[in-house]
Amino acid sequence: MTTSKLVLFDFDGTLVDSAPDLAAAVNRLRHDRNLPPLPYELLRPVASHGARGLLGTGLGLDTEHADYPIVRQQFLDYYAEDITTLSHLFSGVETMLDGLKEHNLPWGIVTNKALGLTKPIMAKFELNHDCKVLVGGDSTPYLKPNPASLLLATSTYGIAPEHCIYVGDDLRDIQAGKAAGMPTIVAAYGYCKDDASVSEWGADAIAHSPEELLHQLQEWAHTA
Repeated sequence: MTTSKLVLFDFDGTLVDSAPDLAAAVNRLRHDRNLPPLPYELLRPVASHGARGLLGTGLGLDTEHADYPIVRQQFLDYYAEDITTLSHLFSGVETMLDGLKEHNLPWGIVTNKALGLTKPIMAKFELNHDCKVLVGGDSTPYLKPNPASLLLATSTYGIAPEHCIYVGDDLRDIQAGKAAGMPTIVAAYGYCKDDASVSEWGADAIAHSPEELLHQLQEWAHTA
């Protein structure tokens, strides 16, 4: 197999389960305000929505609230302090990435997460060794579902978007991939696991496990 194709992954909820550390940061904010901690099960589903989703659920703050910028920064500071304490790769992801390497299929990461928060996690799980291109939420002026970050990844790697595939666990990932002209796969083992609307997102495939995802990526790589 040649390296004329490139797999691009979302990060949180697709490769790494970072929800435990994100939830812990939210509950530190609640503790500061003399509020009881929220159950992890309540915060986990909104982990892919980043600070916006977590602060909305955890503190009832939307992006229009006057205190949102200050609280968001405090949340990010807390998160950065314990960014790899509880986080882990989804079960099967390491084997899936080994399978891509075995088949000489390169991969990269395109995430809405800032690079400064992404790189320490990548280093912890040694994802930086084989990742061919990394684009973060602060790499362009736009976040997904805007396709700018995906197009930056393809131009950086030197490949046409139609020769790439994007894998993500959020509707915005699928929208961004389609807008960039790429086929898409939903990582339905991630935070969207119990979202009944996944089948309506318009992705080219849905993977219910990293093992199934590997098979789908191998099939895609063999297509013309």
